[in-house]
Amino acid sequence: MRVKLGLQLGYWGAQPPSGVGELVAAAEEAGFDAIFTAEAWGSDAFTPLAWWGKETSRVRLGTSIVQMSGRAPTSIAMHALTLDHLSGGRFVLGLGVSGPQVVEGWYGQPFGKPLARTREVVSIIRKVLAREAPVTNDGPHYPLPFTGEGSVGLGKPLRPIVHPLRSDIPIWLGAEGPKNVAQTAEIADGWIPIFYTPRSAPMYAEWLAEGFARPGARRTADDFEIAATCHLQIVANAAEKQAALDAMKPFAALYMGGMGAKEQNFHNQVFERMGYAELAGQVQALYLTGEKEKATALIPDELVDDLHIIGTEDEVRDKVAQWEETGVTTLLLSLGSAADVHRIAEVVGTSGAR
Repeated sequence: MRVKLGLQLGYWGAQPPSGVGELVAAAEEAGFDAIFTAEAWGSDAFTPLAWWGKETSRVRLGTSIVQMSGRAPTSIAMHALTLDHLSGGRFVLGLGVSGPQVVEGWYGQPFGKPLARTREVVSIIRKVLAREAPVTNDGPHYPLPFTGEGSVGLGKPLRPIVHPLRSDIPIWLGAEGPKNVAQTAEIADGWIPIFYTPRSAPMYAEWLAEGFARPGARRTADDFEIAATCHLQIVANAAEKQAALDAMKPFAALYMGGMGAKEQNFHNQVFERMGYAELAGQVQALYLTGEKEKATALIPDELVDDLHIIGTEDEVRDKVAQWEETGVTTLLLSLGSAADVHRIAEVVGTSGAR
């Protein structure tokens, strides 16, 4: 199989996770292509990636995703060029807009016009990394230099002091809706979908094709990366599979019902587009009134089985092949032990790759 494996370290819970160093070492040894970190409103994505990535020499180091509203575009570019130097050119910058509850509630920034803001952020980052001229941007979201209210009028266009190791670091975007996915295909090097499945692939393919067809698109379907997040678990029998499916249902209920406001939950909208509109409404109604267990009980086995790769070794190989056939280039996997890392690498066929 040609599909690559990425180790998704995610973001931290109430405390830093334990055993991550062993997971990262196992991923490097077993032939994984990359390790990724994430952020929500606790741990950041860049610091753990640098900390654990320093012990690696081969795997790519990526963020999935950095929330754009948490930093100025030039600050994101500074992180990127720094980590790219420290890793010897192995950094992948994964970005996303997050949602209005986080952007306005945590970062204190306006959420409006996420597509236009994304386009500006990516453009500014590319200007910084190209280092062809002092960086300017007409805005309206991120004007450089800033001349608006409160300005003292002394802003000066600058270029980075440090010469970037690579002038064109890969930028992957997290995107869910049709317009956002199409723009991602137009302006980015890769896409990080959170709810991609072979069943939903034709829907996404249409949106991606629209972006690839736009004038000036950076990539084509042949050289564009799709890094899909899923849970991959090898089980011995039907009983183990059922237990694994049941264990994943609370996460599906959380994103369907609780990760966003009733008025605007992008994850919920994805499930609606996947054909689960009635279910998504019921789960959200229960979740937002605190009835999380009842919401979780509504999640059907077939939905979880569609979202993830769970089965015997042969079933896992078959399902990985199905995902690959739809255009997925990397599977981003959350794994619990070094033994899991090695076993999955052996089953999928990356073990010992260099």
